[in-house]
Amino acid sequence: MKSIFVLSIVICFLSACNNSDQHKQNANDGLQTDSAKAFQSLQKQLKLYPDSSGLHLQYAFALDSVGMYKQALEQVDSLTARDSMNYGLWFAKGSFAEDAQDTLLALQSYSKAAHIYESPDVLLALANLYAEQNDKRAILYCSRVKALGLGRDYDAHCAFITGVYYARTHYITNALKYFDACIESNYTYMEAYIEKGLLYFDDKQYDKALSIFQLASTVNNLYADAYYYQARCYEMMNKKDSAVLNFKQSLQIDPTLKEASEHLKQLGSE
Repeated sequence: MKSIFVLSIVICFLSACNNSDQHKQNANDGLQTDSAKAFQSLQKQLKLYPDSSGLHLQYAFALDSVGMYKQALEQVDSLTARDSMNYGLWFAKGSFAEDAQDTLLALQSYSKAAHIYESPDVLLALANLYAEQNDKRAILYCSRVKALGLGRDYDAHCAFITGVYYARTHYITNALKYFDACIESNYTYMEAYIEKGLLYFDDKQYDKALSIFQLASTVNNLYADAYYYQARCYEMMNKKDSAVLNFKQSLQIDPTLKEASEHLKQLGSE
């Protein structure tokens, strides 16, 4: 969920940096290749232009992308030390902290960003974290963003996060209502289908859950989770062949889906 709100901020920040430094495009080109070449390109550029904030931020995102969260945070900390009122830097730090599963640091960083500029994106980032913590502030922030009337995409985000809050606090009727509202605003919002299906799955209503996951796979037939959760339903319904077929389908789409591989092993069909 995080990436929905972070990506636009990163693009805007990097674009601003590129406008002020003609050399950063070279580093951006390097990021289009494989990870090793990207790192080499960025490291060379950083040696040539050590004061380039844009390069340091790109390097931080490259580090984050390969799981080097501590190093990514160190990079962005060096930038906030020089520019403590830069909204984009604090937003990026919140993103890295989320990836590092440091929720407290993520909340602190997003809150700092919101203090500088209370954008709808940072409010939703905060709401998303609060929803997972069963904190009512999730609803408050979503309501504030919804009231801005920013369009269907933001309405979908607000409904989804509100639904997550109610799902985590076990208000199932409310959760279903908001997931449906999310899908009504954006029928391709795949996470909403999965969350809605999981409400039925957790209640052992596997037929209902399966129908939702199947619908998700028709909306987006390249969404690995839709097949993975279909497989989980079939598994719980003791339909091994169908479970195996869907686990394999999910892995064809996303070979890194470890959970699917583990279930295949358990089913003796690796």
